[in-house]
Amino acid sequence: MNPLTCFSLSLTDHIAHLVLNRPEAMNTMHPTFWRELDEVLTHIHKAGDARVLVISSTGKHFSAGMALETFGGAISMDDQSPEGRAAMFDVLGDMQATFTKLESLRIPVIAAIQGGCIGGAVDMVTACCIRYATQDAFFCIQEINIGMVADVGTLQRLPKLVPLAVVKELAYTGRRLGAAKALGYGLVNEVFDSPEAMLAGALQCAKEIAGKPPVAIWGTKQAIHYTRDHSVDDALKQMGWLQGAIWSNQHVREAVTAMKEKRAGEFSALPPLNYFKEIGL
Repeated sequence: MNPLTCFSLSLTDHIAHLVLNRPEAMNTMHPTFWRELDEVLTHIHKAGDARVLVISSTGKHFSAGMALETFGGAISMDDQSPEGRAAMFDVLGDMQATFTKLESLRIPVIAAIQGGCIGGAVDMVTACCIRYATQDAFFCIQEINIGMVADVGTLQRLPKLVPLAVVKELAYTGRRLGAAKALGYGLVNEVFDSPEAMLAGALQCAKEIAGKPPVAIWGTKQAIHYTRDHSVDDALKQMGWLQGAIWSNQHVREAVTAMKEKRAGEFSALPPLNYFKEIGL
């Protein structure tokens, strides 16, 4: 993986910690941000050594969203021809795919959010599993304020997290949703007094997740996401197939024994992924 400029990445006790580290630019999302995030998520997904990912930030705001100059230079949104407008589909699809990697990652993702979570940052955190926030955190679907429709995941994922009328109010007005209301709606799991306390809480949750059998965590994430998008009957059938595929008497025995002995369990890691197209001949 290439050196990172928009992030720092560490791995401690099976916990990957990805930090947005451009506070002077309010951690805005420009092409390098997208490329590095995509590379990091691909690396974590393939490596198998991390059991949970924590994403936090630096400075006053978690992220101010898309860097507006991006669309004036690096990415051209040509609305002057049907061909140019059709190309927008593929450009947006590529951007959407990066945040979808958060959702499809083999491990849970915890977002620790301070200050503003604006525009594209909302797209990003709604693809995470768990969201913690500071008291001063707020969420804003900024796209409507600059004359466009949010298009990288917010309008697709947020209605599955909070009441639909709330989504419509935020999406139509561009108003800010404060941390207290976000907690009440269920968008965030907990609100903390300070960024330090929030990060400690996120890392504590990550530690608990990392202590469980990785394949059982993988299966749980698969089942939850499938259930969200399917009927109860379909999801129950999927659960039977999933459980039959990954059940481990050894893991159950070890988990129960570890609890009785008041120690950490010892479980097999997820194996590294070797994609067929990348195997040298």
